[in-house]
Amino acid sequence: MASTSQDLHPVLDQLYQLVLSRKSAEPGSSYTASLYAKGLDAILKKVGEEAAETLIAAKNEDRDKLVYELADLWFHCLVLMAERGVTPQQLSAELERRMGRSGLEEKASRPNS
Repeated sequence: MASTSQDLHPVLDQLYQLVLSRKSAEPGSSYTASLYAKGLDAILKKVGEEAAETLIAAKNEDRDKLVYELADLWFHCLVLMAERGVTPQQLSAELERRMGRSGLEEKASRPNS
């Protein structure tokens, strides 16, 4: 695995804490606070839009645009996580649980697979 100049974990934790703090902020004070004020459907719509933009950037093979769109997607996923009460630690634990396990095996173990 390639080394990185910055560990992603602390950045995601910091960003999660920031988006979490925006849940109680005035809607006019930040973009994130306005998303929370609009409710879950607005957040889900943004996640969908960002996912589509990420797919287009990947298809167009523009690495810089892909990184930009992935950052938008991850940000909006963090907003969704905070809205639904999912912590980065829970997500990390689930990913860790799956490590070292065949993707095919993991998928077969799911209910209703």
